[in-house]
Amino acid sequence: MKIGRNKGRGGWLFLASVVAGYGVTALVEAGKARAALAAFLPMLGTVAPVLLLVLMLMILSERFFTPRRVERWLGRDSDLRAWLIAAGAGAIATGPVYPWYVLLADLRRKGMQPALIAVLLYARAIKLPLLPLMAHYFGAPFTLVLSGWTLAFAWLSGLVIRRFAAEAAS
Repeated sequence: MKIGRNKGRGGWLFLASVVAGYGVTALVEAGKARAALAAFLPMLGTVAPVLLLVLMLMILSERFFTPRRVERWLGRDSDLRAWLIAAGAGAIATGPVYPWYVLLADLRRKGMQPALIAVLLYARAIKLPLLPLMAHYFGAPFTLVLSGWTLAFAWLSGLVIRRFAAEAAS
């Protein structure tokens, strides 16, 4: 599935109807339109960087992660390196999880194993920027043990998903 594939005019019609609705509101109730715009602009400032990041990741994914590369690196015949890549990517992944679903679905269509998706999503529980703070409050041994167990269970969940995927395929 290509990014940007035309799927109809529904999105443009929705956008036009929203703009028309705001236009009518501005004509009828100018104060309410200003209040709506005043509430929208800060939200846009908060959401726009995340949307741009997702757009950038999807463009990079489309250019860099060809189906052949994904199949070779993260596909059915991938090795331990793929599991390490998935765990590392999960640990460095930041932000809310829902943008990652889009990217991971695209990688899945290109051949990424469901088991590696599970590893990546589970390993997101490790937050690298927060590890020093955790070590400060709970100590380095606790932080290392908890991170180690989180990685172990990420891999365990990947093995379970791999087993279920194999059973579903047969």
